[in-house]
Amino acid sequence: MAPESYLVVGGSGFLGRHIVKQLLARGDNVSVFDIVQRYHDTPFYSGDISEKDQVLSVLKRCGTTCIIHTASPQHGLKDPSLYFKINVDGTKSVIAAAQEAGVRKLIYTSSAGAVFAGTDIVDADERVPYPEKPFDAYNESKANGEAAVLAANRQGGLLTVALRPAGIYGPGDRQMMQGMYDVFRKGQTHFQIGDNNNLFDITYVENVAYAHLLAADKLDTPPPSKPLSQWPDKDEYSLENLPPLTQEERNILGPALPHIALTTKPRRIPTSAARPLGPCLNVTPELEKIEQRFRDPNSVEKDRPTVRTRFDQMSEYTVARAKIFNPEATPLSVDGQAFFISNGEPIYFWDLARVIWRHLDGIFPGQRKERSPFVMPKSVGMLVAGLLETIGWVTGKEATLTKFRVTFTCVNRWHNIEKARRVLGYEPPVSAQDGIKRMVEWFAEEVVAGNVSEKAGH
Repeated sequence: MAPESYLVVGGSGFLGRHIVKQLLARGDNVSVFDIVQRYHDTPFYSGDISEKDQVLSVLKRCGTTCIIHTASPQHGLKDPSLYFKINVDGTKSVIAAAQEAGVRKLIYTSSAGAVFAGTDIVDADERVPYPEKPFDAYNESKANGEAAVLAANRQGGLLTVALRPAGIYGPGDRQMMQGMYDVFRKGQTHFQIGDNNNLFDITYVENVAYAHLLAADKLDTPPPSKPLSQWPDKDEYSLENLPPLTQEERNILGPALPHIALTTKPRRIPTSAARPLGPCLNVTPELEKIEQRFRDPNSVEKDRPTVRTRFDQMSEYTVARAKIFNPEATPLSVDGQAFFISNGEPIYFWDLARVIWRHLDGIFPGQRKERSPFVMPKSVGMLVAGLLETIGWVTGKEATLTKFRVTFTCVNRWHNIEKARRVLGYEPPVSAQDGIKRMVEWFAEEVVAGNVSEKAGH
């Protein structure tokens, strides 16, 4: 096959720049479409993605075969209409232009927030539906854009996939890191809202970029089995008599996945085939082998069986059932699917903040004073936020604490990424701990260089 020609829409943005960098590092043909020019060594095209003709013109000029669409306004804008112009109307125009230009692949950067409604999300997989009442305009627009992308799969020769990263951070982030730095400079790091028992997914930006490249590479890979409609005996199968799985499908579903332990380091789960020895009178050669397997760092999870129920997204029952109801897009397909992407290492929200502040202490020693935490219950935080929002509405000044921020800091939000690991082959290369360190070091260099205002809040 001819080599791919990539167009990164939003390639000047936080995530887009990392995707372009990784594509260039492996020698790919890459162009960028954005409204801001930040490149001197990569073909760049300026335009508005909500104008289909502008997108179509660039696709034809570049000979694009694969679009990676990352363009989106950042969260927190006062005018919600911009979200729908870019994330919904813009995405639809990209789809239409791609189909007209004969582009084969479209990878869309969605968001884990597409299924967030302000309540706890615990170990959620991709079967969670979009909420009836979206949490805010940003998440609603992301869900609508994602739905349009997935609905366009296999229409007009276009294959599509949506990735849902959770809490992107890293070098180049001027949103989360700026907020953490402002709190650090104001000496307000001792304030805590909620009990800090809520786990929160974050994703290092280079890990997210890597997931996009995996999706692009595997998007046109045939599914591990042919559609049920092509089977000679397809009429024999029903919910009582499910179609069998191929050996390739069993290979994807069967092996136990190791824990993602880049930060916490590997740990063993004892099994009958690999376990520490308890008190025993005679240590036989077989017992020695069992203990050696337990101690072997190269077989950390090799002996652990995969235990599933029929309700598991990756169970043989679920995959076989999908062949009847949705044979063109089973859970083991890439095209037409959404995938949660994270570090796979959820962290307590205030622990994340304190790790960042500790790193800042080492770079800017003496700038904050150690103080005992002042813990405000969530209910009190919501009352205070409501009062401040009312005052802000009357005075025309933005509230420093909002109900959105209270909810966001106190809710559980972590996701199951087994589907991405098994189907895309995604394993996060960079740990949460190393990613945080790299982000803080980059931001500190920006502060020293004068690219970040020393005045908190700017």
